[in-house]
Amino acid sequence: MKKNTGLLKNTQLFRGLEENEMEAILGCLNPVYREYAKNESIFRQGESISGIGMVLSGRVHIVEEDFWGNRSILSDIGEGQVFGETYACVQGEILRVSVYAMEQSTVMFLDVARVFSTCSSACRFHAQLIRNLLFEYAQKNLLLTRKLSHMSKRSTRDKLLSYLSDQSLEHGSSVFDIPFNRQQLADYLSVDRSAMSSELGRLRDEGVLDFDRNHFKLIKDYPVN
Repeated sequence: MKKNTGLLKNTQLFRGLEENEMEAILGCLNPVYREYAKNESIFRQGESISGIGMVLSGRVHIVEEDFWGNRSILSDIGEGQVFGETYACVQGEILRVSVYAMEQSTVMFLDVARVFSTCSSACRFHAQLIRNLLFEYAQKNLLLTRKLSHMSKRSTRDKLLSYLSDQSLEHGSSVFDIPFNRQQLADYLSVDRSAMSSELGRLRDEGVLDFDRNHFKLIKDYPVN
């Protein structure tokens, strides 16, 4: 328990709670811990869930897949972040997405019924936990809005520039790493990988940017349109 509270106290979900308070509330929530291998499924589309997942180590992707197997990455979830909260809170709603471990990962699951139910030993901490969960939900909505902004662009080039500009703003630098490889970036932007790679090459040739794998540098003085 001590090991877990030391890790969790720096996460958004448990922000504002002292270590002894976290021990009390974890005792109430009775979390379940599971290990996943790279590319292993955590949740599958069509299932119904009642648990909120938190990544303790590793990284997971939220993926939308159609009938023919075409996929689009909706979210990249890193350490300390939660997933599944929307579906877990709507009882009986089936998943329209799947969740996969992108590397060896450890996930903690919290039963949503316990999260929203108070108990005599930790009830005063639940209010803070619920506020934090609502903040997480608001952050997810902002991320979705940003993704929709990239997706609304007409061309592969404009989608790339929108995404990379947003990443530069998020990192506060023109030099940054993105959390995707080429196929994952294509899936996230819903574009053809080959066409996207060709566009990246053209952007580099034109002096708009430079890159090495997932490491990018945007060139500030290049006049785009």
